[in-house]
Amino acid sequence: MSFPLLTVTAAVPAVGAVVTAAVPAAQRTAAKYTALLFSLATLVLAAVVLVRFDPGGNRYQLTESHAWIKDFGLRYELGVDGIAAVMVALTALLIPFVMLAGWHDADPLEDVNPNRRWRPTQGFFALILLVEAMVVLSFEATDVFLFYIFFEAMLIPVYFLIGGFGDRAHAAGEEEAARQRSYAAVKFLLYNLAGGLIMLAAVIGLYTVTAHQLGTGTFSLQEILSARASGKLHIETSTERWLFLGFFFAFAVKAPLWPLHTWLPNAMGESTAPVAVLITAVVDKVGTFAMLRFCLQLFPEASKWATPVILVLAVISIIYGALLAVGQRDIKRLIAYASVSHFGFIILGIFAMTSQGQSGATLYMVNHGISTAALLLVAGFLITRRGSRLIADFGGVQKVAPVLAGTFLIGGLATLSLPGLAPFVSEFLVLVGTFSRYPVLGIIATLGIVLAALYVLVLYQRTMTGPVKAGIEGMSDLKARELLVVTPLIALLLFLGVYPKPVTDIVNPSVNHTLSDVHKTDPKPALEAKK
Repeated sequence: MSFPLLTVTAAVPAVGAVVTAAVPAAQRTAAKYTALLFSLATLVLAAVVLVRFDPGGNRYQLTESHAWIKDFGLRYELGVDGIAAVMVALTALLIPFVMLAGWHDADPLEDVNPNRRWRPTQGFFALILLVEAMVVLSFEATDVFLFYIFFEAMLIPVYFLIGGFGDRAHAAGEEEAARQRSYAAVKFLLYNLAGGLIMLAAVIGLYTVTAHQLGTGTFSLQEILSARASGKLHIETSTERWLFLGFFFAFAVKAPLWPLHTWLPNAMGESTAPVAVLITAVVDKVGTFAMLRFCLQLFPEASKWATPVILVLAVISIIYGALLAVGQRDIKRLIAYASVSHFGFIILGIFAMTSQGQSGATLYMVNHGISTAALLLVAGFLITRRGSRLIADFGGVQKVAPVLAGTFLIGGLATLSLPGLAPFVSEFLVLVGTFSRYPVLGIIATLGIVLAALYVLVLYQRTMTGPVKAGIEGMSDLKARELLVVTPLIALLLFLGVYPKPVTDIVNPSVNHTLSDVHKTDPKPALEAKK
């Protein structure tokens, strides 16, 4: 029996969550280092997964399959294609930075209010590890029901991270801040649970169809794909469309796609900056990843049927998110609406049904994770120093904290997809892939780039330039721990901006497999006949 690398990669942060939570209450520093150690161990294992994955080999590799509940066709099945391997690596990469950035976010607040109870430091870091374990298993699962379990289970630790460890830089009083945190956490949970319940009905429907036609019901993605390819399994057009809608709705909520996005600005605004990164750079990627793995592979004809509507919704997300970002007064809500716009680009690339579009969408998931982490974590350092999230409370920061301002600028330039930084390549591929099949939508989507330049540069101008505002004079620059968080992220943005080949070489074969599933090929350019 081969070594269960995928299981171990997910089990390490899960075990780390238990160990961290068990650290004695007084040993808060020990709990932090324990959690960080487990996250680094997970990063090493994720790197091994990436190295062992052979882009020229089988579609799903490092597979594990064990009977779970035979009577219901449930199996513990794991496997990664190129897209999943890259997403596991991205998740494992970001978690240590999230922990370092939030090193003091759960520290006691007795210096602010002696009567306030201490925040459970152990719980904060244990919850982050628990989210990591569930996200990794979601990327690895090739059994549809197993995926569903972790897709839903990850909501619980995120709910507690939003509601229990909210942003301290709140303009309202403590009671109002607690109310808004509770509202954001409940809204996040209800939206995603609603999507998950609809998906559950579709999962059961899929099992019923396989049981009727194959004699034995199955949730195995590979078995279903094999049965469809051999002609043993045929899903009626109307049934396939309903099942597709059930899956897609849940993924569109998680992604999030307009008009199902409204939970994200509340969740990110009320969370600490590291938790906001965890939500938008890690958890939300499960939604777009699942569109590629499950929607397109399981329901190819329905995916093509729904494509025109989904593309329109994606373009609306791009423009709508960017326009609302322009008008924001809160730094974190601005970044949240920018992410809505960016997820629109990712979904646009997925459903453009071209190799450039889907390769760009996958690369965008990686690059958005890194660039959003860089910008949002530096914004978090800025907000913590000032004690406010409002843009109007800042000004002249670059004069007193030039390194902080410089890293904030690089994160912002990456967010607007400046050439030479990683997101530019992915956004360019998405637009090229879309334009080759849907030129009108491609042209409209480019407006998102113009608006991105507007909201990013105006944000930088209002917070970093001009006269030094009151409350900014004594602001300290980035410290060693904060530089340790930001520097590797910026280095990755620069490296992948000029040399994305290591990522595209891994994901492109998987993209080609997905296009083959939906029976799509890249459109050939129409050449005018020579006179």
